[in-house]
Amino acid sequence: MSARPSPVRAVKHRLRGQPASDGAGVKLTRVIGTRQFDGLDPFLMLDEFGSDRPGDYLAGFPEHPHRGFETVTYMLDGRMRHRDNAGNEGLLEPGSVQWMTAGRGILHSEMPEQVEGLMRGFQLWVNLPARDKMTAPRYQEFPAAAIPATELAPGAVAKVIAGRVGAVEGPVRAEATQAVYVDLILAAGASAVVPLPEGHNAFAYVYEGATRIGDEPIARGELAVLETTGEFHVVAGEAGARLILVAGRPLNEPVAKYGPFVMNTQAEIIEAIHDFQAGRF
Repeated sequence: MSARPSPVRAVKHRLRGQPASDGAGVKLTRVIGTRQFDGLDPFLMLDEFGSDRPGDYLAGFPEHPHRGFETVTYMLDGRMRHRDNAGNEGLLEPGSVQWMTAGRGILHSEMPEQVEGLMRGFQLWVNLPARDKMTAPRYQEFPAAAIPATELAPGAVAKVIAGRVGAVEGPVRAEATQAVYVDLILAAGASAVVPLPEGHNAFAYVYEGATRIGDEPIARGELAVLETTGEFHVVAGEAGARLILVAGRPLNEPVAKYGPFVMNTQAEIIEAIHDFQAGRF
């Protein structure tokens, strides 16, 4: 008897991001974390930033606080300088990724390290479980050369940032959410299948070209929110496509949010504000 084919992970919802600005006026597209789509446990926010107009990004993200979650910055083009109040500093270049665990609190800045040219990438916010919200801040930062790529099928390449795709494992360790983060690059008409952990919440965001995900056409700038079972199937359109595929184990915990603070209760939010104002980050 032949093996029964694995089910295809269907698209539950499809939506477009909303124009927004953050930091000192950086123009971006907010895909997750809007009134239309507030979040997908454990993912709190997804921003796409991309412009070749310096006025859209030069002001950057001056010093600001975080507590209770993780930020993931994936640079496609351009350079971003990171500094924090513990003396850490790094430069994110094209193809690099930084997975920052804010934990109990950190103050940092993210500023463009260029005055012209294309600046493009993503920032994802990933929630932490209650047990880890007050952990010590830490970083996982990797250059493009440290992010492995694997050919899934002819014309289909996956850059694996976190999690495992086949025999290839990404460098980032996201133990609390067992996250998978993959950048898929598809030639015209190419198709790919990516197994995802059962029960993980997952989404795909198309940032170049057009695709068919499962039975749904998903165009440039559209987010596909996926079911929690089955394999991810995608086919690129006639111009090829690029998309990020992200999955994570839901935490199933209460979420209290106030700007850059994400905790479990309002009392913890008030405590975070007081700690920040008192200089305890």
